[in-house]
Amino acid sequence: MRRQGATGARKRSTRLSRCHAAYAIGPRMSLKAAIIPVTPLQQNCALLWDSETMEGAVIDPGGDAEWIAERVAEHQVKVAHILLTHGHIDHASGASLLKRLLGGVPIVGPGIEDKFLLDDLPNSGPRFGILDAEAVTPDRWLTDGETVTIAGRPFAVIHCPGHTPGHMVFVDAPGKVAIVGDVLFRGSVGRTDFPYGDGRALVTAIRTRLFPLGDDIAFLCGHGPGSSFGIERRTNPYAGDGAA
Repeated sequence: MRRQGATGARKRSTRLSRCHAAYAIGPRMSLKAAIIPVTPLQQNCALLWDSETMEGAVIDPGGDAEWIAERVAEHQVKVAHILLTHGHIDHASGASLLKRLLGGVPIVGPGIEDKFLLDDLPNSGPRFGILDAEAVTPDRWLTDGETVTIAGRPFAVIHCPGHTPGHMVFVDAPGKVAIVGDVLFRGSVGRTDFPYGDGRALVTAIRTRLFPLGDDIAFLCGHGPGSSFGIERRTNPYAGDGAA
């Protein structure tokens, strides 16, 4: 989560202009991604799928569930599950409704340490201009060292606390792709100025759990453009080699 001003109601034409066209991610050209900015916080909900099987997943549907469901239908993706990296309002508040819209597909993640955030979504929503937030009860909690399948590929589940206690990152190291949520951004890192935040734990996780996986791993993040572990290791002022 980054500090951003609420944008108010958005017209469909404006939302469409901000919805990124599908593109290949990583060296496996059949892996496609579409970024769907949602909520007044413009969180990057991600739709990932294999263009050969059309099997895929929705990651971090923070709101605008109907809009996300329309994009799923537009790309003709067979969604196997909804994945949550963490429990913040802009990443999770649309998950319960989207589950119903997609026929009851399971919600997977984050870590159970974020249960208090998911339970409180209806109360926290109005503070961020999200009035239809629903509490979320995942069908499966995640723990460090598990794997989840995204577009037919196994992604390692890596626990990276600090932004939230139960934040999970999904990494396909052979495929050179990662989904990092709000752990790492281009030129920045996730906020830790919450009562449960831990800046030292966040930077430690980035440096010891993510960067060693390889400079050539590209990542999608929760806000703004993505980057790679190598670029951030070299240049990130908060977690890179030159940071304190």
